[in-house]
Amino acid sequence: MMRPRTLAIAGTVAVLLHGVIAVLHGAAHNDLGIQMTAAENAFINVVIVAAPVVAAVALWTRFVRAGAVLLAVSMAGSLLFGAYHHYVAISPDHVAHLPAGNLQGLFRLTAVLLVVSEAAGSGIGLWGMLRAAR
Repeated sequence: MMRPRTLAIAGTVAVLLHGVIAVLHGAAHNDLGIQMTAAENAFINVVIVAAPVVAAVALWTRFVRAGAVLLAVSMAGSLLFGAYHHYVAISPDHVAHLPAGNLQGLFRLTAVLLVVSEAAGSGIGLWGMLRAAR
């Protein structure tokens, strides 16, 4: 059986790294003038920003399983949202169709790092869910 502390540490590190990457990505968005719709901003604020933080906090409490589920679901949702907007939908938010600006490189780098951090966070959450079920 996995120790809850191990999951809490791994989940918290994943959320903190994801947060740093997201802040840098947001700075690139601002520099490039890439605006999101109100619905997209709501999704970003709830699923990409707040839910992983709530999940990380829950991992340190008696609600470890709920935290693992929330971490897996929020990071998977973030991954799907980012992958669609950065690599599928043709828009100014697509890595190959960015507006002119100084932070195009940072935008592209953080888009990739978001995929990596969100996949890792989803995996950690899933790992916690599976281990807690045993």
